[in-house]
Formats: sequence, structure tokens, C-alpha cells
Amino acid sequence: MMAKSNRQDEAGRNQSNRTFLRLAAAAALLLLVPQVNAQQANPALPSTTAEDIEKFCTNIADTARDQRYLLQKQELEKLQSDVDQRIVLLEQRKAEYEEWLKRRDDFMAKAEAGLVEIYKTMKADAAAPQLQEMRPELAAAIIMKLPARQSGLILSEMDPKTAGMISMIMSSAADPKTSKDRS
Repeated sequence: MMAKSNRQDEAGRNQSNRTFLRLAAAAALLLLVPQVNAQQANPALPSTTAEDIEKFCTNIADTARDQRYLLQKQELEKLQSDVDQRIVLLEQRKAEYEEWLKRRDDFMAKAEAGLVEIYKTMKADAAAPQLQEMRPELAAAIIMKLPARQSGLILSEMDPKTAGMISMIMSSAADPKTSKDRS
């Protein structure tokens, strides 16, 4: 009986060992299955992610382009505004300059007319030394507006070198190639 009991014990242990081994094998198999699935899921994940990224990029491409154009347009409008402000400022300064130039020209015309009248009444020997001390361009302008006879007398009373320089200025002013009035 003892032998039968030992055999039964041994048979029970063998069956327990087999059951244990089966459970261990099943557990090991179950542990391996998720890893296999995980390895197969990973390649699918990047392609799905890449597709998603591509879809996202194509969906927002028009919006991004529109936004970029809008920013560029705003910057161009700002630059245009700056240019317009500068143009207005330049036009104001130009108007101020033209007004100043007109006043100066009016004054010079009056002063020159007054000087011409003064030198018309002077004798040539008194006018020559004074005109000789002026800027040659101004002296030439005054002498050109005097009557020809008086101009000749004044030039004859001047130093020959100064008279020659004034005569050259007067001749170049009358030359149609240098005159601003030429057509």
C-alpha cells in the first residue's frame, strides 16, 4: 500500500508539475504576445503620424501663406505710410524754400534796380572804383543794365585787369550757349 500511495503521490506531483509548467508556458506566451503586438504597432504608428503630419501641414498651408501675406501687406502699408509722411514733409520744406527763394529774388531785383538807378546818376570816375570793389558778377550785372555809353566810360575808368574780367562775364552772360534764356 505504501508503494501505491507513493505512486499516487508521485503521479500527483507530476501532474502538478505539468500544470505548473503549462501555466508557466502560457504566462510566458502571454508576456511575449504584447511585445510582438507592440513591435508590429510601432511601424504603423510612424506612418500614421507621418500621414497625420502631412494632412495637418496641407490643411494649414493656405492659412499660413495667407497669414504671411497679411504680415507682408501690413509691413508694406507701414512703409508706404512712412514714405507718404516723408513726401509731405519734403513738400512742406520745398514750399518753404521756394517762398524764401522768391522773397530773396524779389529783394535782389529791388536792390539791383536800386543800385542800377544809383549808378545811372553817378559819374563814371566815381562809379568805377566802387564797382571795382564789388563781386565781379554783381558789377557785371549792374554795368550791363546801364546805358552803353555810361558802361563804356565806367569800364575805361577801371583797372584794365578788373575791366577785362567784368567784360568776360558780360560776354558769357550774353552768349546764347551759356544763357539760361536760350530755347
